[in-house]
Amino acid sequence: MKKLFYLVAMLAMAAMVLVGCGATDTGKFKDGAYEGVARGASSDIKVSVEVKAGKIDGIKILEHEETQNLIEAVMENTIPEIIEKQGTEGVEAISGASKSSSAVKEAVNQALEKAKK
Repeated sequence: MKKLFYLVAMLAMAAMVLVGCGATDTGKFKDGAYEGVARGASSDIKVSVEVKAGKIDGIKILEHEETQNLIEAVMENTIPEIIEKQGTEGVEAISGASKSSSAVKEAVNQALEKAKK
């Protein structure tokens, strides 16, 4: 019975610590819109990264002269993955659109450097 009491007490304390950490976590970026540019397959690709509550909230491609289907693949695959992972680490380049997707990742990294706390 004593072991059960200690186990419940430890679980309760661990839960309080986790809740406390979550309440103060405002992300690792300053809120705002930040831009970055990188070279794609046939042009520079300019992006805007929107940060809200310290986290990546959205990414828009502002300018490019890439083939439309390459950019669409990046918009449908790479950008949602960057938002989900809250950064470009672990985001793979798209086969067939590797230069465009790599350029978007590089441009996002530039933007995020400006947004770091």
